[in-house]
Amino acid sequence: MNQHPSDQASSLDAAAAELGPGGDLAPEADQDGYRRRMARRKEVQQQRVGERNLEKGLVLVFTGDGKGKTTAALGLALRTLGHGDQVAVVQFIKGGWQPGEAKALELFGEALHWHALGEGFTWETQDRERDRQLVQQAWEQSLVYLADASRKLVVLDEVNVALKLGYLGIEQVLAGLDLRPELTHVALTGRGAPPQLLERADLVTEMKLVRHPFREQGVKAQRGIEF
Repeated sequence: MNQHPSDQASSLDAAAAELGPGGDLAPEADQDGYRRRMARRKEVQQQRVGERNLEKGLVLVFTGDGKGKTTAALGLALRTLGHGDQVAVVQFIKGGWQPGEAKALELFGEALHWHALGEGFTWETQDRERDRQLVQQAWEQSLVYLADASRKLVVLDEVNVALKLGYLGIEQVLAGLDLRPELTHVALTGRGAPPQLLERADLVTEMKLVRHPFREQGVKAQRGIEF
């Protein structure tokens, strides 16, 4: 009796976990036993890769209270640009300064479109209606890119914060995601991603804050680290 593809994938995942990643985690003390384990691990891994051959545009969410959400999304942007594909970045909330990433990525010319459509954090703008207006403008620009098949990746930076503040509706965002061509990826960053977005996402990474120099040591935001 043939296994269902999902059952077979689960069996291969379980086999990979049982065989382990090797190194000093493997129980074999002798080289021959270790080599046999790793040869079997390689075989299982090749089967796992072969079973997973679907290609689709992904919804990737980077959230949590730890540092690195925007950095992760822009790492994807750099990787995409390196393959010769086009990227669009729309920044919500942020925009009171030009980050180093924007300056560096200017080298890619028209392959990258970057829009910083906010005017800074809420405690700096102090104008709720103005913030709401700018978020909606940013969202209208986002819709243009989400529907553009020439953009392989669209980064919606801090859009989760705009959702949390009530400046953008989750229904708007979910509908916008449905506009994407089949192979267009979208990365959404920011703290407090709503449950509906997490449910819709293909990949969710939550950055966990363990230690931060601003909080524990009073270290200011530094060029090249925070911006």
